[in-house]
Amino acid sequence: MRATAALLEQAGQPFVLTEVELEEPRPDEVLVRVAAVGICGTDLEFASFFGTPAVLGHEGSGVVEKVGAHVTSVRPGDHVAMSFTSCGTCALCRTGSPAYCRSFDALNFSGRRPDGSTAVTHEGREVNAHFLGQSSFAGHVVAPERAVVRIDPSLDLLRAGPFGCGFQTGAGGVLNVLQPRPGSSIAVFGAGAVGVSAVIAAALSGCEVVAAVDVNPAKLEAARGFGATHTVDSSAGGAAERLAALVPEGFDFVIDTTGREDVLRTAVEALGPLGRAGVIGIGPSESMSFEWRSILNGRSVTGIIAGSSLPQLFLPRLLDLNAQGRFPVEKMITYFPFEQINEAVAAVRRGAVGKAVLTF
Repeated sequence: MRATAALLEQAGQPFVLTEVELEEPRPDEVLVRVAAVGICGTDLEFASFFGTPAVLGHEGSGVVEKVGAHVTSVRPGDHVAMSFTSCGTCALCRTGSPAYCRSFDALNFSGRRPDGSTAVTHEGREVNAHFLGQSSFAGHVVAPERAVVRIDPSLDLLRAGPFGCGFQTGAGGVLNVLQPRPGSSIAVFGAGAVGVSAVIAAALSGCEVVAAVDVNPAKLEAARGFGATHTVDSSAGGAAERLAALVPEGFDFVIDTTGREDVLRTAVEALGPLGRAGVIGIGPSESMSFEWRSILNGRSVTGIIAGSSLPQLFLPRLLDLNAQGRFPVEKMITYFPFEQINEAVAAVRRGAVGKAVLTF
């Protein structure tokens, strides 16, 4: 079948809307008609170097149209949110940690199925797709069953897409990994969609101090509306001193969403004894370093992928919290027609929107 997609013809260049050809779903795959897809920082990062031609996108939601012969968890007509995929057979998958699947990179970032094939072609050329189980910058997606999560059909499909990555990553970093106790303190570095999701989760957990740190005053002001008790504008430096003034004994937890070496160093050094740092940002720094004494006294640094979540369980939980008004991430969403993908990307890069979501 044919589908409209945002094709990346050359790394670093704008997306081009065009028609691509999709294979029929294989026995373990499903065909999803996409209703909406969020734009994530990971899409923008990979757009600068991913092998082309390619279709990216990994925060899709939609309706199942076809299922392969071996698929049992969804059927045609089901509403789904899509997330990363995993092998389902390694020890980590089998013990409930698919975000750390031993084949995670090959399955999610190679642009191919495990056998090296692709379901997407364009004018006879093979297209790198299957990005984080989806490549949902397209009107239709052929995805593995493990990448789709059936959701309540009463939920807003246009809102559900970003729950598959950005929202679950920030919230999961707090709720699944750090698990702060009521009355504890946390600092969240980066007040974008992922950071704000962490802020909301920290407030839900009963943290007494929830400090948001960013260089953008508008984002910091928005973070207050999502539960941040304090904000630190780090654009002029001095963040470490202001954080120390807020919690002189050091923070119990910190989360970095920026992927910047200097930011992570500040975050780790803001911890108190037995403090824990969660690293969930993909950013410009290739390495991280900090003075060795900064991790003494029981401090630890933990890398977190996709909120350490099992999407089939965690996404419905988050969506239920959203339906109750307790995880109000819709307040940060700005919708763009799919045809305006490049305008939406520009708005994301400028920091003009909290979360850009493309609609079909």
